[in-house]
Amino acid sequence: MSTTIPGITVIDRVPLRDQCQQALRGLINSNALKAGELHSIGSVADQLGVSITPVREALLDLAGDGLIVMERNRGFRVVRLTDDDLDELVEMRILLEVPTVARVASLVPPPDLSDLRDLANEIVKCAASGDMVTFLALDRELHLRILERAGNGRLVRAVGLLRDQTHLYGLEKVVGTEEFHRSAAEHPELLDLIEAGDAEGAAALMHRHLLHTRGLWAGRAEDDGTES
Repeated sequence: MSTTIPGITVIDRVPLRDQCQQALRGLINSNALKAGELHSIGSVADQLGVSITPVREALLDLAGDGLIVMERNRGFRVVRLTDDDLDELVEMRILLEVPTVARVASLVPPPDLSDLRDLANEIVKCAASGDMVTFLALDRELHLRILERAGNGRLVRAVGLLRDQTHLYGLEKVVGTEEFHRSAAEHPELLDLIEAGDAEGAAALMHRHLLHTRGLWAGRAEDDGTES
C-alpha cells in the first residue's frame, strides 16, 4: 500500500519522516517555499497530506543541514543564499562530481546503468509537464546513484548535502523553455556516455550540466565555465 504526496511516493516500509524530508527538499529547491518568508508547519503538513509530527521531525533534520531555520512557536524560514554562496556550492560540486563521473565511466567492465534508465526518462517527462518538485527529487536520486558506482559513500553524502543547499531561485523562469528541455535530455545522454566508457565525454557533459545551476536554472546567461 502506498500514498502519493507532491514529489514522492510514500511507501510503508520507508519512514514517513524521510519521505517528508525528500518532499521538503523539492519544495525548497523549486522555490515553492520562498526563502526568507515565514512558513507554517501546519500548512506544509496539509499540503503534503500528512500529520505535523513527521514534518516537524523532517524540518529539524533540514535545520541541522543548514537549509532552514526554526522559529519557536511560529514556523520556519528557508535560508536565503547569496550569489557568492551559490557560486561556492557549484564550484565544490564541480570539483567532486566531474572527476567522479569520469571515474565511473572508466570502470572496467563499464557499469550497467539500465536500472537508471527509467529515472532518466521520468526526469525528461517531468520537465515537459512542468512538475518541478518531482523533477528535482528524481534528478537528485539519479545523480547520487551514478556517483554511488564509484564506491565512496562519504562523497555521495557530501554531494547530496551540497545539492540540497543549492536553491534554484530562477528555475520557475525557464520551465517550458527549449533550453530547459535540452538540459533534462542531458540525463539519458550522460548514461549513454558512461556506459560507453567515454570518461572524457561524460566529464565534459557533467561539467556543462552543473553550470546550468548558475546559468540556465538561475536565470543567467551561461558562459564557457569561467563563472565556476
